[in-house]
Amino acid sequence: MIDKFKASFREEAQELLGQLEATLLELESDPGSGELINAAFRAIHTIKGSAGMFGFDEISHFTHDLENALDRCRSGSLAVSKDFIDMTLEARDHVLALLKREEGPTEELAAMGEILLGRIRAFAGLSAEPEGRTSAPAAAPAESTTGADAEKRRRTYRIQFKPAPAIFKNGTKVLNLLEELAELGRADAFPHTESIPDLEAIDPESCYCFWDVMLTTEHDVNAIRDVFIFVEDQAELKIEELPPEPEVDAGGHARRLGEILVERGEVTPDALREALKSQKRLGEVLVERKIVSKPQVDSALVEQEHIKKTQDRVEPTMGSIRVASDKLDALVDLVGELVTVQARLSRISLDLKDPALGSTSEQFERLIAQLRDDTMIIRMLPIGSTFNKYRRLVRDLSTELGKEAELLAEGGETELDKTVIERLGDPLVHIIRNSIDHGLEMPDAREKAGKPRKGSIKLAARHSGAYVLIEVSDDGKGLDREAIRNKAVERGLLPPAQELSDQELFQMIFAPGFSTAQTVTTVSGRGVGMDVVKREIESLGGSVHLSSQSGRGMAVTLKIPLTLAIIEGLLIRVAQESFVIPLSSVDGCIEINRQELASMGERRIINYRDELVPYVRLREAFESDGEEPAIEQIVIATGQESRVGFVVDEVVGQHQTVIKPLGRMYRDVEGISGATILGDGTVALILDVNRLAIDAQVRSGGQRVAEGA
Repeated sequence: MIDKFKASFREEAQELLGQLEATLLELESDPGSGELINAAFRAIHTIKGSAGMFGFDEISHFTHDLENALDRCRSGSLAVSKDFIDMTLEARDHVLALLKREEGPTEELAAMGEILLGRIRAFAGLSAEPEGRTSAPAAAPAESTTGADAEKRRRTYRIQFKPAPAIFKNGTKVLNLLEELAELGRADAFPHTESIPDLEAIDPESCYCFWDVMLTTEHDVNAIRDVFIFVEDQAELKIEELPPEPEVDAGGHARRLGEILVERGEVTPDALREALKSQKRLGEVLVERKIVSKPQVDSALVEQEHIKKTQDRVEPTMGSIRVASDKLDALVDLVGELVTVQARLSRISLDLKDPALGSTSEQFERLIAQLRDDTMIIRMLPIGSTFNKYRRLVRDLSTELGKEAELLAEGGETELDKTVIERLGDPLVHIIRNSIDHGLEMPDAREKAGKPRKGSIKLAARHSGAYVLIEVSDDGKGLDREAIRNKAVERGLLPPAQELSDQELFQMIFAPGFSTAQTVTTVSGRGVGMDVVKREIESLGGSVHLSSQSGRGMAVTLKIPLTLAIIEGLLIRVAQESFVIPLSSVDGCIEINRQELASMGERRIINYRDELVPYVRLREAFESDGEEPAIEQIVIATGQESRVGFVVDEVVGQHQTVIKPLGRMYRDVEGISGATILGDGTVALILDVNRLAIDAQVRSGGQRVAEGA
């Protein structure tokens, strides 16, 4: 049991250390931020307290002085400087190293810790305490409530907004005001429409409605009034703050309906007591006796439900649970098996033509589709969760190389399968290291070129259909076209007289061992890096695209599939064999007879939507036997940023594809990226569109789509 708690502590402490690193990097650019200093202090304070509780004495001992140093920063007696950030980041790395040790620190690690402690004490002016110290820990910031913290407590307001009938005539959009109010927190509005006249009597320029709004927010009443600041003289506005967090009764309601109506002044206590004697529902009784109107009761019910919902959200521990990633992987595997079984059931129901079985099969298919989608969502993580480690990489590497650089991040909320995110780590590290080393100039050189001394590396992510596009760009000098060409000729990759487009030439940097660096350093020069990037991205079913402008920088764009588990595919047949093309790559399908294909000769190019597209005959590529049909299908797909056609015997249709890895013997077969099991139990191979696109370009004589006009 203790081991289980220790494992939980390690996991939570690593998350806290990740947050600490991000906070320190932000603090470096905003050293006066009390909020960031408090966040750093809270992280170390929590780690220290939990470490002592679970027997991690080395971590508790080490973080004591670090906590005191951060406490001095909080009090303003110690300034936050670059040296302090450097030292605290080193201390954070040391704590992480201690966490990863199962049997206590090595002598070398312990000695390094004492050296770091000495630096921390000297920097912060702290005295070394004896080993058996029992000094009380600093109070956690959560227990000291500052004015700013008090202002951020949640409040619930009852707001009545009654616009004047002529409010529309000056161009005011009332619904925009309500939307702006909703942006302050959780809002529920009830419109009073009882004053709207019959259609023939309506003046389209008059407002006949008013609204009761319940708003739960961390903002104060002034922020609410600011929303209506320009219409104060054209509306009646009543704002009332409700008592904090009322207790929920046995029926699950925070306040009873009668209490709300009495608070609003719409029912007297005596009238309420009289109405409660009836056996009917309170709202019905009050409306029947004309004590209140039905809209007033409906508005009070909206308030009652709002309070219940906001109280349900108060308990954050009920909103999420921690699940081991291997359990999620097992769940995805089971869902994959269910998808396969569902495909088999659908096939059987079609063969038997039994209406009852067909209905059950359709219902099962809908449920499996919902389960599949929900399971995939569970595995999705925002890619921004990994951005912080790259910020640290940029900071440390630019310092090592004597350059000035910052990382700008966009699209951190873009979600991607956790397995894909894990495999993106090394490629992104290689790209960012190359951008800093090869792309960004030294500060003096940038200044002479009219650029800021500090260069920027931009990491951006966005969705594009079933893919995510991740772009790493810099504002450096860009790719040196002549240096790349000379190196390619020197290594025999390119004949001296051959002319290539920029994009074709830039692809040379992905060759194994290719490097234009003049000297070998700890960062680059050995030709290892970009070939790893290309190989890893293509193994994910993605592609890499380069763009560069001389003197203005370059960009590397990675196109990555959202998930590697279950995809939508297009099922095709060649002879007796089945294949699957990822549906996200498919652009269209056309029919063509054998004579038309034969008339195109050996160039293997067809005209598709006024563009010349190279094609691959899958029957020849996979040496399939059997007679060719008189009319064949060509599936047009996008691979390597260009279109390619696949000549097949038959297009069967859309298919939910559970991706299965190939065995060790077939792992290196070109043109195949995986396999799946069909409903009849046979195996269909999944085509590697990128690899086949390259082959198609070669067989068509190197013609590009754009050149075929």
